[in-house]
Amino acid sequence: MALLSVALTLVGAAACDTSSGAEHAPPSGVSTSTQPAGYGAVFLAVDECSSFGTTSFTEVPCSSERAAARVIARYDGSLSDGPACPATTDFVLHISESKPAADEDGDGSVPQGYACMRNLEAPHPGDPGGGGGPRTIVGDCVYGAGKGRVRETACDGKGAHAPEYKVTSAVVRRSQCASSTELYVQLGGRTPVGCARRIT
Repeated sequence: MALLSVALTLVGAAACDTSSGAEHAPPSGVSTSTQPAGYGAVFLAVDECSSFGTTSFTEVPCSSERAAARVIARYDGSLSDGPACPATTDFVLHISESKPAADEDGDGSVPQGYACMRNLEAPHPGDPGGGGGPRTIVGDCVYGAGKGRVRETACDGKGAHAPEYKVTSAVVRRSQCASSTELYVQLGGRTPVGCARRIT
């Protein structure tokens, strides 16, 4: 059995789960730098929504026809030092520190942070087998990307690469994987080892 680690990279966004090395872009592939739009007491707070733009994302009311994704978790600070996004996060928005004329607490600044986003409508690349999202989770499929690495791809075969292995369980140690395990995938979190089987 070979040990391969997950290293997923797409242009435009960084991962929420830094321990997996996974990175994914939002569906539009645009920059994830966000700027305050003046809506809501806290910029991109939990349960608020964003629109997709050509160069940036803006906060909009969730009832707006421009609303495309909802914040399911929001953290201040840098991604590398912060908590992991929920497992079914579709993409991550990085919030640049800024000093607008007005902000949520009147101190003249919006701190650096990141928002874990879930699309309001399908597709949901963060779902198990969806082929994307910032985290690799049970139910996801991967393919060999060379140099001892694997990358996530859609389990239905509709992605750019055919799936080769499926993560069937997540455990603390490799020895806890079933004997039929053919690949170990680094997931991070409390159960950092993904036990994967070849797709036949």
